Amino acid sequence: MTNLLEIRDLHKRYGTVEVLKGVDCSMRQGEVISIIGSSGSGKTTMLRCINMLEEFQGGTIAIDGQEIGYETAGGVRRRKPEREIARQRALTGMAFQQFNLFPHMSAAANVMLGLLKVKKMGRDEARTLAEKWLDRVGLLSRKDHFPGQLSGGQQQRVAIARAIAMNPKLMLFDEVTSALDPELVNEVLQVIKALAEDGMSMLIVTHEMRFAYEVSSRVIFMNQGRIGEEGNPREMFLKPQTERLADFLKTSTFN
Repeated sequence: MTNLLEIRDLHKRYGTVEVLKGVDCSMRQGEVISIIGSSGSGKTTMLRCINMLEEFQGGTIAIDGQEIGYETAGGVRRRKPEREIARQRALTGMAFQQFNLFPHMSAAANVMLGLLKVKKMGRDEARTLAEKWLDRVGLLSRKDHFPGQLSGGQQQRVAIARAIAMNPKLMLFDEVTSALDPELVNEVLQVIKALAEDGMSMLIVTHEMRFAYEVSSRVIFMNQGRIGEEGNPREMFLKPQTERLADFLKTSTFN
């Protein structure tokens, strides 16, 4: 069976600084993989390459068997046309540290926007789907509220509903709790945990070690642009194989 995600020898540079140094990673349908590591290790950059928000200089990324972003013909590597990249980007949904909601639109309208503009749904169908996912994240009663009337945790849950409503094959979460007050973190993590239990395929960059331990089928530890260690959460957190991971876990919130 084809892996949902296949990354081979991924290289990403900013000028002369190489941020990703030959990353190899594969993921099966329904897996939940948490990516952990210190700041600057390449975690977010890897997600942004998968979503084609960043160009990458070497290697390949394939989602559901489709090589994304680039094609090689006659030995020459070329970026695919923007229309094709936009279509491929729809294979993934992404929730960011910042919520990126439109402040002049209600929660329901924020969720509906992509359904109307990208999926070309009718307004009634889009509203029904938006309300379904707002209900799923516990915010149906706030569907007509504007972002400024919602807490940070509620805004992040709207952003997650907006991404999932587009029916992506793979959800990417980039430190979605890092901008939240501590008392709001758990409500967002509970939504992600429920999605994991439903079998959604997810890549989660997080600094919440206890959450990663509980929700993940596999954990990847990034270290200086490479995968330093990977495995099931119990092995990774309780019996780290490398000194670098052991040192990282000592300074983390896992206990």
